[in-house]
Formats: sequence, structure tokens, C-alpha cells
Amino acid sequence: MKIVNQQAKFDYEIKDRVEAGMVLTGAEAKSAKSGAVDLSRAFCKVSSSKFKAQEVWVHNLHIYPYKHADNAEYDPKRARKLLLHQKEIISLLSRMKQSRLLLVPTAIYTRSGMVKLEIGLARGKRIYEKREAIKKRDLDRDMEREF
Repeated sequence: MKIVNQQAKFDYEIKDRVEAGMVLTGAEAKSAKSGAVDLSRAFCKVSSSKFKAQEVWVHNLHIYPYKHADNAEYDPKRARKLLLHQKEIISLLSRMKQSRLLLVPTAIYTRSGMVKLEIGLARGKRIYEKREAIKKRDLDRDMEREF
């Protein structure tokens, strides 16, 4: 099962995609595997300091509470750490700084029992680009109706 972030496809032009694992609790993993996830407002940040290794975190990713777990102190929108190699993080950071790109979560899916998050290097679309996309989609829909 794959959940795709349609809002990211509309708001951003995605250049490159990277697969990353996520650090989840057991109940979160079960809930994510069942598809109870909302990616629409999620974003990624790279935390770095002089003394610690750089880490990538996903914020505002809403994983709904698992119905068979104790959800007394559960925060569905907490920041979750992404599992990437240090070389991957460094290459992502250099490309982000070079080309003024952002990290955007594009999809969440399971691969061999593990929950994976697909993040994309993206450039924000301008308003006129979004309007053109809407026009093109409407024209394609009209053409399809005629046939």
C-alpha cells in the first residue's frame, strides 16, 4: 500500500527522490502499515550542529492513533527521525544549498515489512505555474469526456 502526497505534487516541482526509513513506535508502525497517515502538511528539516552528526527529521506527519493501543499520551504529529546514511544527508544538503531546493515528503509505503518514507528534492512552483497545471488538467478531462 502506498500513500502519495498529492499536495506536494501540486505545490512543488520534484527533481529527485530518496527513500528513507523512519523511527516509529510499535503502535505507530501498525497504524502506518494500515494506511492511517496524512502527508498533506508534512515537511522535512535537517538538524545539524558542530559536535553532532547531521540528522533529517520529518515534522507534521500525522499518523493516526492505532485503535488497539494505549493512546493516552500519544502525539500524532510529533517529529520523527529519518534513517539516512551520513553521505546521503551531506549530498542532499549540498544539492539543497546549491539549487535552493527543499525536502518534501512525497509518499509513504511499506517495503519488506518496513515503513519507508519517500522524500523529494523540490522547488516551489509559482502561482502562474499552478494555474497552468489546473488548466491543463481541465482540458485533459474535457478531451477525455468527448471520447
